[in-house]
Amino acid sequence: EVRLVESGGDSVQAGGSLTLSCAASGFTEYDYTVAWFRQAPGKEREGVSYIDLSDGATYYAGSLEDRFTISKDAKNTVYLQMNNLNSEDTAVYYCAAQPTYRLREGILIPRDFRSWGRGTRVTVSS
Repeated sequence: EVRLVESGGDSVQAGGSLTLSCAASGFTEYDYTVAWFRQAPGKEREGVSYIDLSDGATYYAGSLEDRFTISKDAKNTVYLQMNNLNSEDTAVYYCAAQPTYRLREGILIPRDFRSWGRGTRVTVSS
């Protein structure tokens, strides 16, 4: 069973930085991709970034690559480094996982992912 546990959410000032972690486990059969999504108050959940755990390929939604960096370590912990945060980054951040073969390259939408963590809250104040 895939298990995802997020951590690192906090309250920060605008312009600050934060690194989120997603401890991922239970990948026994397929190569997996782990993604970060976020859901702001009153808004739909949206994709942020993903990383292919087998080859490290990454994808970012929109212009987030300018400020966000996704990475992984050898223990399948996936990180999201977020810089120059602003109020629009306030959200609950979720990590999600899915076998890579089930995903479409360059597409990052919630319904494509089956396994989810419980989320970690990021609040950016001005």
